[in-house]
Amino acid sequence: MIRHALAAAALLASAPLAAQSASQDEIEARYDRALAAGYKALFLCSAIANAERNGATRTPESVEAWELTGIQAPLDEIVADLPYRILRDPDGELNQVSVEWAGDMPPRVAVHDSRRGCQQMPIGGAPHPIRTKRPHAGSEHIAVVPPTGLLAESLSRAFDGAHGEGTRTTAVLVQRGASTLAEQYAPDFGPAVPQRTWSVAKSIAATLVGGAVHHGQAEVDRSAGLAVAPNDRRRAITIDHLLRMASGRFSDTAGNRTNPLYYGGSSVAETAMHWPLVNAPGTVFRYANNDTLAAVKAIESAFEAQSPAQVFARIGMHDTVAETDWRGDYILSSQVWSTARDLARLGRLYLDDGVLPSGERILPEGWVEYVSSPSGPQPDGPFGYGAGFWLFDKSEGIPPDTFAAMGNRGQFIVIVPSLNTVIVRRGEDPAGHRFDIAGFTRDVLESLAE
Repeated sequence: MIRHALAAAALLASAPLAAQSASQDEIEARYDRALAAGYKALFLCSAIANAERNGATRTPESVEAWELTGIQAPLDEIVADLPYRILRDPDGELNQVSVEWAGDMPPRVAVHDSRRGCQQMPIGGAPHPIRTKRPHAGSEHIAVVPPTGLLAESLSRAFDGAHGEGTRTTAVLVQRGASTLAEQYAPDFGPAVPQRTWSVAKSIAATLVGGAVHHGQAEVDRSAGLAVAPNDRRRAITIDHLLRMASGRFSDTAGNRTNPLYYGGSSVAETAMHWPLVNAPGTVFRYANNDTLAAVKAIESAFEAQSPAQVFARIGMHDTVAETDWRGDYILSSQVWSTARDLARLGRLYLDDGVLPSGERILPEGWVEYVSSPSGPQPDGPFGYGAGFWLFDKSEGIPPDTFAAMGNRGQFIVIVPSLNTVIVRRGEDPAGHRFDIAGFTRDVLESLAE
């Protein structure tokens, strides 16, 4: 730790006149600072700009208190002390956020594009010379429906730590069919304030794949196109394998943290597509961001006819933004910003078997059964896995048809088809503190049964 601290302090000094050798500790400390700066630039940019896009407000102080605390080590020890600068256009729209991290390197920069949120530039990279702008006043927001009775007691337990010591709930929403039964928000949050979905985006990605299948633009049992030569066995990897986390590809960490892409400014193409095969496709469950990113890449031609933003608009998710890397590829394994209400709308789509309130079908018949069926290899632990969604098939006291989108720091959409119910919980849970979503789901369902 002492060596890391000394190495980190040295990084802010001016660049030496002569080239020097660096130890592995110094290189890792420098890289950690670059990642921390990228994390800070991106979250300040996305949290503030996407809220303002929806007609809401987030201050830098609010983002520092929520999104920039309790994050993964060692970034949490670095990020608070890095100076930042927020630049706006003459009309007041956020343009970019820059964060200093080393005296001999340019700042880390995140650039706002109102069509696709914020893009993180590579380490040492400069912003694109052209930004596109599109007015967006936010969707119409009805009044918050306050919880009452037993449901109020259940929701309050989400905020007081009863379902996980040290957890921090920012929003909860309970919906039955088309009716919102109750919603509640923490200070600094509200119906128009989006948060990063983290891995809830994987379920959004599965929804986009379903849309492509419905329109005849993709087939889940076809090759995902990962092979680079005729004798490359990755040719056998299908979109289905990727959605079920069963590609058989190697990933460098459990959970496949993808730090170079999420915080380092690398691209989807650089980060997710090249990994080698170590198991036969369809035989081993290995949760990996890379698999979702590859599944989205396999259907990207469908976005020419209908972009993610257009799909969100049709569902009614007007306050949701799918962000991209600096090359324009969607980071649909994590980097989507959305509100509790929009996530509830996604849940309702699945309650209604992929049919919109207008009667228009946008997901194939049977898609709900497909994503919620454990037909592939299964993970260890309390939850099963379908195709882009987690399953409550092992959870006592919860209907066995329940499935969910789940994301880092406590993001959840719980879908209970047999009870026509959707439960959304948003959070900014610190690293090492886990919200008990199964316990909360049981709590809410019991309150609704009374």
